[in-house]
Amino acid sequence: MNCLSESLPIYIRMVEGIKDAILMNKIKEDSQLPSTTYLAKEYAINIATVNKAINVLVDQDLVYKKRGIGMFIKKGAVNKLKKERRETFKERYVAATLREAKKLNYSVEELQKLVKEAFEEMQNEK
Repeated sequence: MNCLSESLPIYIRMVEGIKDAILMNKIKEDSQLPSTTYLAKEYAINIATVNKAINVLVDQDLVYKKRGIGMFIKKGAVNKLKKERRETFKERYVAATLREAKKLNYSVEELQKLVKEAFEEMQNEK
């Protein structure tokens, strides 16, 4: 699971954790998700909560069910999630950053330099 706010419902945190695992290739497309019973025991939560999370993933067209076998990650899930996350990233972070940069009178060149420096710092942390 990721570091989502504890104030979010457990099933939403589970959904986002599974989405993160798909994006990071920890769960591959066409691979089977662990059973709802296993997930309920693993996370010490009610099986109804797990089912609610799985249903959200089905509704978002990221997971499908094979009768009698289990739940699987749909082909194309990674690309779909990347597209959604990139749009969210642009709206939530890039736009907000640019509004603040405008207030501080940053030039495009200065912003590019800041981003490059921050990126290099992150690369060095690995």
